[in-house]
Amino acid sequence: MSDPDKEIEALEASFPALSGQAFAAERRKTLEAGYSVLQAEDGVIYEVFPDGRRKVVKQIEAPVPTQPGTRLRLR
Repeated sequence: MSDPDKEIEALEASFPALSGQAFAAERRKTLEAGYSVLQAEDGVIYEVFPDGRRKVVKQIEAPVPTQPGTRLRLR
């Protein structure tokens, strides 16, 4: 494998962690600014408020656990 390919693989491998950090930082900034955020957890969508309160918005299907690389067919 050539050096550019290795570089691309390294960048791709770091993407999930970096995107998670960016998402968490923006969520924190949004709450600090006084706005609420929506959060899905265990088959429920919650509205989370800056003071920590949570309000149920909607019941949804629970997430489907999968292994990386698994192919799913959506109906």
